[in-house]
Amino acid sequence: MSRYLPRVVDQELDELLAGVPAIALEGPKGVGKTVTSVLRARTTYELDRPAHRALLEADPLRFESDSAPVLLDEWQRLPFVWDSVRRSVDRDPTPGRFLLAGSAVPANAPVHSGAGRIVNVRMRPLALAERGVAPAAVSSAKLLAGDADAPDGECDLNVADYFEEIVASGFPAIRATTGRARRALLDGYVERIAQRDFREQGQPVRKAAALYAWMRAYAAATATNASYNRILDAATPGEGDKPARSTTEAYRHVLSDLWILDPLPAWTPSDNRLHRLAQAPKHHLADPALAARLLGMGVDGLLRGREAGPQVFRDGTLAGRLFESLVALSVRVYAQAAGARVGHFRTRNGDHEIDLIVERDDGRVLAIEVKMSAVVGDDDVRHLSWLRDHLGEEVIDAIVVTTGRHAYRRADGIGVVPAGLLGP
Repeated sequence: MSRYLPRVVDQELDELLAGVPAIALEGPKGVGKTVTSVLRARTTYELDRPAHRALLEADPLRFESDSAPVLLDEWQRLPFVWDSVRRSVDRDPTPGRFLLAGSAVPANAPVHSGAGRIVNVRMRPLALAERGVAPAAVSSAKLLAGDADAPDGECDLNVADYFEEIVASGFPAIRATTGRARRALLDGYVERIAQRDFREQGQPVRKAAALYAWMRAYAAATATNASYNRILDAATPGEGDKPARSTTEAYRHVLSDLWILDPLPAWTPSDNRLHRLAQAPKHHLADPALAARLLGMGVDGLLRGREAGPQVFRDGTLAGRLFESLVALSVRVYAQAAGARVGHFRTRNGDHEIDLIVERDDGRVLAIEVKMSAVVGDDDVRHLSWLRDHLGEEVIDAIVVTTGRHAYRRADGIGVVPAGLLGP
């Protein structure tokens, strides 16, 4: 095995293994679930291998006598093992017995959710801090804890470097390549979804071109809350014979089950002190590299400010939205480590909007604006200031994440943090 790249989720997994009997590690193919799990397992069943499936089909309780932790990798290939693990946990709730790694919700879902027995943990592609491209000098956990110290640090990354991180992807094996090889791997990733994964989910694709068109339209809607009707119209401009609504709903359902769609939900304050809030999620793919590749965008195109893809309702430039998606991916990884939730905030008429709201269990929040700029002016912080004025101490901190060089705190108390410096 090549050198393991530490992941933010490592600590969460280790803490859970010490306290719960079974963990389901979920996320799209290629994010590193298997490698991360194997490092913690003493027994491994690779259920994408017919020989390993045959062992458990012949003896469904075989793993009960194996050395723990037992890893059931790609468990969705043999869905009954979920209920087998649940029943085994009922008999013996000793912590650290099972790891289930899955790249899809099985088409025939288990009868029981596993609640109270199996803890679900999400694993996303590599966040910026995990990629090692800059020192993660500003801790999200400290910001969430109310550490009022001024953000500090210097980042050598420039706009072109962030665009390279967008197209390089957070899939460890893919980002290790360059140029034509990387493009081919990303193309192959999308092709596998249409040609194999949909079929394995019980939804074979009759018209692959229609699915690709819909995915390109979704990619073009990255970091917007465009309606699904608008996405469909953008995927089929001028066509009278559009895919049926049931077809596009199937696209969404299967892509969600494969963890390819990763929409950011709308945030609503718990005490409902803010009114007229939008409820639609913001659209994100699991990795902004998938969106860039679907739209045929590389670093040069992003630097030139070229727009690409179907004409979906646009909110800012494509480059800016893909940068926001990269930051959103990273913030969600860091927030999960801190036990926090992430959403976006927007009033119904759009007069106030904040890209990311990180909420603690007690309802207090860290508000984050994302700006693809090295310079932050008063206009860039007006929505953050408005939220602080309306929610007062419920806003623990407010920052703007930028492509700039320096981290600092403005005179109005709002922090400015280069994306590469933000960490868990």
